[in-house]
Amino acid sequence: MRTEQRQWTLSQSWTSAASAFMTESAQLVMLFGATAILKERCLIEQVSAAYPNAHLFGCSTAGEICGDQVLDNTLVSTAIYFEHTPVMGGQIRLTQTENSFHAGKLLAELLNPEGLTHVMVLSDGLAVNGSDLVRGVTQHLPDRVTVTGGLAGDGERFGETLTFWDSTPEKDTIAVVGFYGDRLKVRYGSMGGWDPFGPERLITRSDGNVLYELDGSSALALYKKYLGEYADGLPATGLHFPLSVRTAVGETGVVRAILAVREKDQSLRFAGDVPLGAYARLMKANIDRLIDGAVGAAETSCQDMKDVPPELAILISCVARKLVLRQRVEEEVEGVQNILGRHTVMTGFYSYGEISPFTPGGKCELHNQTMTITTFLEI
Repeated sequence: MRTEQRQWTLSQSWTSAASAFMTESAQLVMLFGATAILKERCLIEQVSAAYPNAHLFGCSTAGEICGDQVLDNTLVSTAIYFEHTPVMGGQIRLTQTENSFHAGKLLAELLNPEGLTHVMVLSDGLAVNGSDLVRGVTQHLPDRVTVTGGLAGDGERFGETLTFWDSTPEKDTIAVVGFYGDRLKVRYGSMGGWDPFGPERLITRSDGNVLYELDGSSALALYKKYLGEYADGLPATGLHFPLSVRTAVGETGVVRAILAVREKDQSLRFAGDVPLGAYARLMKANIDRLIDGAVGAAETSCQDMKDVPPELAILISCVARKLVLRQRVEEEVEGVQNILGRHTVMTGFYSYGEISPFTPGGKCELHNQTMTITTFLEI
């Protein structure tokens, strides 16, 4: 495997030209950028011209990751040449589907299952139920195939997210890429670092990813109580107080982040399911534990690689972590780089949701507020 990273900024344009080898050989280019920048069609055309034989795969972000840097209002391009790993992908529009589960099924059907090793999904970050999407994808893939990915972002605006595979970036779109063959080793890890507080509450009224009541009272009123003067900033300020949701005793709770509020019916819409009868508990930030969580995800993502560092790592971290860490946000990325090593090329973005099992061999789920890392090594 060989990789080549480039950045585009308004002040400097592209940081470097594409190399002759990668221009001819790259099969895949991952692109993560601000929503407004991805709307500049000429930039996507420039990338396509620089790597004419490569598929383009990417999404809008709430911040871009390039190496151990966290950037804003840029476009980060990572061109990849695989020696032994074919790739295949596609995209669908949510308007083509019945619901998010059906969207996941259609995505899985875009990929030939023969020899498929790993699947990465990039989804619209606002109009999808991430939990149903993940179920739809995983239930229609062979059991041996692992899945990771994330939901596109739009900074702190929560207005419009864009995703694409070999096309113009569009809203209401979900894209997928499949990696083939047994020469590619893929590992992953996902951890949070948020501290629970207050009592655990029963979800007494919900519908999919929409929450109405906790313990028979308005969930929105409860959030406003805890946010106080920051309640006017919902949904963005609600990211500081995610929910940990569990459905069974002893189960590891999944974290859910707010995407939208509706005063009319006092509801909160989350990125993933908040099932009726499940138990929910508010959580708050602990900066040191957030950074430790990113390091823990990195350690998990390079297990079983026999002391050979991964060649590529894709980091997908929640926008809420960026909002909480603020000027310390690069510490979580630097912590990951320290674990993986300087030989590992890192790219990624800040998201509205992360897709991964917690640990290798676990069930793939939609997470919020985590750092999720997928590592690649060709042998």
